[in-house]
Amino acid sequence: MNSNKSKIDADLAKFSSFLNKKTNNGFVVLERNDKLPYAILMKSKKKVDHISNFFIFCATLGLWSIAWIYISQVSSKAKKILIAIDEDGNAFEEKCF
Repeated sequence: MNSNKSKIDADLAKFSSFLNKKTNNGFVVLERNDKLPYAILMKSKKKVDHISNFFIFCATLGLWSIAWIYISQVSSKAKKILIAIDEDGNAFEEKCF
């Protein structure tokens, strides 16, 4: 019984440290459950400066268009993730849609 309690405490400590890493990277906790344990985190949308990207696009003769499209379409969107502890005690992360 005591070893089971210490395993649960160790798993909860892993979960909390994983959660702290994500919140330090700019994520905000939307929902948290310590009984299961899982949490849903969200990172807000970034604003893209299209004017400076246009000047870089012109200066590189269009080569910057690949990076500009990636910045505009992929990395600037809001992100929602689920982090949890599996039955083996390992922390994992999945995208939420």
